[in-house]
Amino acid sequence: MKYIYGPVPSRRLGLSLGLTLTPYKTCTFDCIYCQLGKTTVSAIQPQEYIPIKEILDELKSWLANNPEQTRQLNYITFSGSGEPTLNVKFGELISEIKKIMPVPVPVISNASLLDKPEVRQALLGADLIVPSLDAASPEVFRKIDRPHEGIKVEDVIEGLVSLRRQFRGKFWLEVMLVKGINDDLRHIKKLKEVIDRINPDKVQLNSPVRTTAEPNVLPVDKVKLNKIKEILGDKAEIV
Repeated sequence: MKYIYGPVPSRRLGLSLGLTLTPYKTCTFDCIYCQLGKTTVSAIQPQEYIPIKEILDELKSWLANNPEQTRQLNYITFSGSGEPTLNVKFGELISEIKKIMPVPVPVISNASLLDKPEVRQALLGADLIVPSLDAASPEVFRKIDRPHEGIKVEDVIEGLVSLRRQFRGKFWLEVMLVKGINDDLRHIKKLKEVIDRINPDKVQLNSPVRTTAEPNVLPVDKVKLNKIKEILGDKAEIV
């Protein structure tokens, strides 16, 4: 399979079949903590990187050949090896999947393109959106996410706020915390102000445990993670 991976048993999503919508490591960010390694194609302009007909044909074939696993699926998830919203037809793909399978479709995104109204509109067809936000300041944003030069954290934040107002499904904000990079408690308090503006259903705190794109990218210790969770409030959980 070229575009399908899994199904993956997930703590958050149950049994999830993943779809990748871009070539390997085509992304708007080059996050220091990415478990897939460094970004090889830095992009900002959405296009049909992979024809959605090819993805759909592969998905239909998988579903037909795996009836038992198909019955057990909890989600068909857009994530994969790059930023899924870079595929300009991801909204159309959501619609086509819903025609063939009564399974919820989540989109896991780095939120980098949410300043674009057409991207937000396309996301409205999803059942669950899991965007990420690792920083509340430009300095920390550049250090941890290493965005394409055309992306500003202020635009990411405003895009998240706008999407939350429009979207009626489940909205879980993910924060990746890296020791010595974005875990300073003064920064966390700024992040809380931003998160309160976004008003997600959940705030999911994570810290690197696998191989990362850069060496010496370390997880935050459990004591501090719990302190950060306390600062961020009742919606926060450590995943």
